[in-house]
Amino acid sequence: MSESQVTFRHAHRPVLAAGDYQVTSSHRVSLEPVDFTTTRRFTVAGDRFGLAPSLIRSVFPPEGSVGDHAAVLPHIVLERATLPWERSPGGAGPQTPPWLALLLFTEQEAPPVSTVPLGQVAAGPWLPPAAVAAESHESAQDPVTVIDVPAALLADLLPGYADLPLLAHVRSEGDDPADTAVVVGTRLPPAGMTSVVHLVSLEHRFTPATDGSWVLDRGPAPVGDTVRLVSMTSWRFASVSTDHTFAALVRDLAEEGATLRLPPSGQPAADRYLGQGFVPARHRLRQGGSSIGWYRGPLVPGPTDAGPVAPVRTGDALLRFDAELGMFDLGYAAAWQLGRLLALGSGDTATALYGWRRRRDQQAARDQRAARNLDAGYPLAVAPIDDSLPAGVRDWLTGLTRLEGVPFGYLVPDEGLLPAESIRFLGVDQGWVRHLVDGAVSVGRLGPADEARDAAAPLPLEFPTLTGALIRSQVVSGYPGLLVDGYADRAGTGHLTPWVTRRLNPEVLLCLFEGELARLDLHQPPEAQHLAVEPRSPGSFGRTLRAPGGSERVPDPVGPLPLGPRGTVSPTGLAAAIAGSLGVPVAEVDSGDLALQLTETAERVTFLRP
Repeated sequence: MSESQVTFRHAHRPVLAAGDYQVTSSHRVSLEPVDFTTTRRFTVAGDRFGLAPSLIRSVFPPEGSVGDHAAVLPHIVLERATLPWERSPGGAGPQTPPWLALLLFTEQEAPPVSTVPLGQVAAGPWLPPAAVAAESHESAQDPVTVIDVPAALLADLLPGYADLPLLAHVRSEGDDPADTAVVVGTRLPPAGMTSVVHLVSLEHRFTPATDGSWVLDRGPAPVGDTVRLVSMTSWRFASVSTDHTFAALVRDLAEEGATLRLPPSGQPAADRYLGQGFVPARHRLRQGGSSIGWYRGPLVPGPTDAGPVAPVRTGDALLRFDAELGMFDLGYAAAWQLGRLLALGSGDTATALYGWRRRRDQQAARDQRAARNLDAGYPLAVAPIDDSLPAGVRDWLTGLTRLEGVPFGYLVPDEGLLPAESIRFLGVDQGWVRHLVDGAVSVGRLGPADEARDAAAPLPLEFPTLTGALIRSQVVSGYPGLLVDGYADRAGTGHLTPWVTRRLNPEVLLCLFEGELARLDLHQPPEAQHLAVEPRSPGSFGRTLRAPGGSERVPDPVGPLPLGPRGTVSPTGLAAAIAGSLGVPVAEVDSGDLALQLTETAERVTFLRP
């Protein structure tokens, strides 16, 4: 697979900040005593009190996820690259820091969330008037989500004014022309706990102090011990032990890696079937009796295909009897009958199939008359008959070749084939799939002539060699964005074309590829890239740095650096340590450099097929 390049930049400031503007144009004509002048007013209406879901590309750790996030700095990716710089936390000028910040609370610390009208936001804890004054495009009735945070807790969690420029950067990836903005938090999620993250507005919340620094403005006479903040959006996740990380869960599957078949029974005659993926199944005879037969679905230990199958009119024609064991092979008969039932259950498809068959019969009859020259003297032109397979029917049958609509019990007929927390490598029996399709097409097949026409005109469907894997694990349910790649060689150079990647139920994932699978890679999506530090001794952290572009010198690792209150990381302290390790002035380490050094790529685990 091709590798995409990620670029980090420290900021993307808008040409015009949010606010009201006025443009005046004058036109002077030498023959006129008065200039022609006109004035126009407009508003740049940036977001202030909430974000539309379309503006949020992703968050990390993901909403509702469970994993080992103890070393991760949470972040949010915003679709509009200028968003963190469209307003000001205080002051003005080209170096104004971002006005958005991420605050992480444990579930026990999380402040209550309330929604109040814009006109009443300041009725609680004090807010700077400029932070809540309605702009021309806003109404006093607009809903605003707020949180009231204990002042002592906020003092531990809120980044300083000097930290804000290091906590937002711009990211561009691969050929995507659209930049994204990333806002990063400063607190590491406590292990074994649920965390709640709020993206808060700091617009006009800082004021200059006497020493020239900027501090949080709590008003001339703060009342109570809480500070009100506007929450733009929020999400929650849980941080657990390393045993539940993505890599650990996937690696555990290797212990249960095998082909899709039941273990041997010790009976040679039965093991001949078990080794091929068959399982014993109840069989109700058409005459009313019951028996035990061998069943095997389309998923088998290895790929197999004997080529085109002969059309039949009943599933019983596909039953095979093993005289040694006194048992029927039910697989192909069950596939044919299932295909017929699926077609009949899809009323539109069954009707279209029957209509297509009748048109084809009429065309065949016309061709026979023409061959015998029976209509030579007929004086009128006869409209042609469209006997091509309807596009909707072809698409539906193509879905059948991809096992769409096939019940789970037909694919995995015995739980022993797929135990919990296991991966099974497999192939597809295209003979089973061909009989499934033939059963669907059999609607309206009444006699030998219909069978002969079906045999003479095979359907335009593909039945390639397919191999893949069936996975049953918490990884499937816990990582909805899970990506799967298949390769024809163990080195991972021959990428296989995916045929099916489908969740059969919340914990079972079916992955099929065209060709012979030699290697299977499971990995998280690119947006699972995140920023992380390396835990050192308790209460400290560090980071192994990347060498600057084109430099052969490997920089010294950073740390150990002390964690701040409640497990927070000091962005300015970390930037200074990185600058010292790289041997550059601290002013040259901006938010883009910090993101480059802290970025961890998505985890990938490789399986080599036995």
